[in-house]
Amino acid sequence: MTRVGVLGGGAWGTTLADLLARRGHPVRLWAREPEVVAGINDGHRNELFLPEAALAEAVVATDDVVAAVRDAEVIVSAAPSHAVGAVAAAAAPGVRPGALVVSVSKGLEPERLVTMSQVLAEQLPGARVAALSGPSFALEVYQRQPTAVVAAAQDHAVAEAVQGVFATDRFRVYSHTDVLGVELGGALKNVIALAAGMLEGLGMGHNPRAALITRGLAEITRLGVAMGADPLTFAGLAGMGDLVLTATGGLSRNRSLGVELGRGRLYAEVQAGRRTVAEGVNTARTAVALAERHGVELPIAREVAAILFGGRTPAQAVASLMERDLKAEQWR
Repeated sequence: MTRVGVLGGGAWGTTLADLLARRGHPVRLWAREPEVVAGINDGHRNELFLPEAALAEAVVATDDVVAAVRDAEVIVSAAPSHAVGAVAAAAAPGVRPGALVVSVSKGLEPERLVTMSQVLAEQLPGARVAALSGPSFALEVYQRQPTAVVAAAQDHAVAEAVQGVFATDRFRVYSHTDVLGVELGGALKNVIALAAGMLEGLGMGHNPRAALITRGLAEITRLGVAMGADPLTFAGLAGMGDLVLTATGGLSRNRSLGVELGRGRLYAEVQAGRRTVAEGVNTARTAVALAERHGVELPIAREVAAILFGGRTPAQAVASLMERDLKAEQWR
């Protein structure tokens, strides 16, 4: 039995809290929203982010971030990527030395262009930090549908420790040591998923989507290799696996946002009706900045950012991509 603290009461944090509690671990979940805390403690449900899903009784919610992690041997960092640093800093007084901190947020820190594990390592210097990523819609994990993900840490023993905590007969966890590649794959696939949704919103078919996913993976790999990641990582669960899921799955927030943009709606208009921000929005701009820093081309990400923040239409972006100078398939 391992004491677990979960930081973030969204769908993914709640699902992992439930998964770990059903494995026999006592779980304390911190949520910012009072209605989430009350709903979990009073009725064992998170109707705001995981509606109609009965949660294990061993999940206890709190609005005290320090109390959530005090004495926890494992801490799951599940806040939105833009909030990870602030939440970790607030929780730091309660984090025990040597705690296993598992990042499950798929994004990049936009100001300094760093990964979530880097943010956590800075805020929690005595912790053992790992990243958990891969193709995993929260609802399907909650429903115990067979799912495979990857846990990455620079020290392989730490990745194996994550396997031991999370793995079940329906949630298979592979180990990895390429933390950078795993985190980049998990973050950048959201940008390509936005583009895939736009194609669908434009009424386009399977040919464009297949081309987009393949060339999107090439972009992710190109940037990852330039930053020092292993190219083979992007052929795995955190790369191709998560990209296919997010670019094609009906539960993908990034894809569904892209569909609305492809139909001609403006981002601000669509976001006004949503409680959560699709991670690919901030990541698009961050990806373009990283590409400039490392001297690589990310034409799809650049077009997505231009649609979100520069007034370009999805149809104009498709034309721009198709009319670019001809190249070899493999290029830097």
